[in-house]
Amino acid sequence: LIETQDGPTTILTLNHPARRNALAMPMRQAIVDAMERIEADPAIRAIILTGANGTFSAGGDISGMNVASLAEGRERFRITHRMVRLLIKSAKPIIAAIEGYAVGAGLSVALCADTIIASQTAQLAAGFGRVGLVADLGMPHTLPLRVGHGHARQILLYGERLQAPEAHRIGLVDHLVPPGTTLDAALARARLFHTMAPLPIALTKQHLAKGLDEALEWERDTQAALFMTTDHAEGKAAFLEKRDPHFTGR
Repeated sequence: LIETQDGPTTILTLNHPARRNALAMPMRQAIVDAMERIEADPAIRAIILTGANGTFSAGGDISGMNVASLAEGRERFRITHRMVRLLIKSAKPIIAAIEGYAVGAGLSVALCADTIIASQTAQLAAGFGRVGLVADLGMPHTLPLRVGHGHARQILLYGERLQAPEAHRIGLVDHLVPPGTTLDAALARARLFHTMAPLPIALTKQHLAKGLDEALEWERDTQAALFMTTDHAEGKAAFLEKRDPHFTGR
């Protein structure tokens, strides 16, 4: 995770090009550490989340999903949900700047932001079912709030890839910009907060986060159990072997 400053705006850049900025557990812990520092700093007025090398994030690190027990799965979500809560409940406004792919957990992290700016060529998807899991990192809570239950059902159940213009049409993305300009556009939006009173923004965000904790508790129990299924093992193997999975419902 690369942390830089533009005046009172902090830019957090996901930087793991070999895995297309996959959200491995060390990356998640780095976000937690950064957000705890940022939250305590009154001089910081806005946060931008973006990804290095023309990609936001390709999702979770499938190769690192080696969960051997229910307790281990729940511990994994203790750290992950600390990150989600820090992002969504942050007193600072957060803007996601998406180039390239934002899929799976990558899309979940983008949905933790208050504003999503995407390149006109960005692609977004929630293909959790292909690896035998449910959507996580708060997506079951954040996605319906953004696009409504009808669109959320289509995105969550089918896992199909959305092109940026369609994502913008349904409200998944707030602003579309030319490729290569998302960070500049995000900085322009962030600078609007430099002259705003921070407390009303923090209180508004606190109110809008209602219902998050209940959603995360369901997610933690459900996903920890799904890590133990043969379908998840098959989905993970199929992903790594670049083949279609063969699920049995077990």
